[in-house]
Amino acid sequence: MEEHDRKPYYFGITLAANQSYFRLTHSDLFLHQDSIMVAEPLKTVGFNLGLLANLRISNRFDLRFNPQLFFANKNLYYRENYPDRSTEKKVESIVVSFPLQIKFKSDRIGNMRVYTIAGMKLDHDLASNKSVRLAEDLVKINKTTYGYEIGAGFEFYFPSFIFTPEFKVSNGLNDVHVRDPNLRYSNVLGELNSRMIVFSIHLQG
Repeated sequence: MEEHDRKPYYFGITLAANQSYFRLTHSDLFLHQDSIMVAEPLKTVGFNLGLLANLRISNRFDLRFNPQLFFANKNLYYRENYPDRSTEKKVESIVVSFPLQIKFKSDRIGNMRVYTIAGMKLDHDLASNKSVRLAEDLVKINKTTYGYEIGAGFEFYFPSFIFTPEFKVSNGLNDVHVRDPNLRYSNVLGELNSRMIVFSIHLQG
């Protein structure tokens, strides 16, 4: 695919696995109550499906749009004193993600190239429980997250396609916790920020 570097744009598909979790802070109430002794995030594994559009800017830089559908859980672990038990709260997410990235490319080394990416993203959670009313045992999560992504990958050129493994870190910048003082599992929490580690395989033409 020697002519590929001269293409103004090209497309692909993305298959990926993710490990997602929350970065968690505790509220002031957590220190002043003795019912919930531990509130911690758990890391869980999910998967992604997506499309890829790549626009050539120069020999070194591309602009990349990589919309994806994420299936992920960001669960929370609680250790209670009264009654003495452990509880895991599942926070299910089906996220439509819209990342826009700048890609910095190395020279080709034979049929292989290394690249790095950096960019911003906007996520919309289709499974958000923000509007649920009967939610005594829930932790409510906002629908929208914005954040940044950084990563690196390798492009392996074959006669009819490009095989591209990629690793990236995707972090939300805004607090997605919908605070409700009437929810016992929620009122011990402060901020919740989304965190995700993603390993992707891009197949490009």
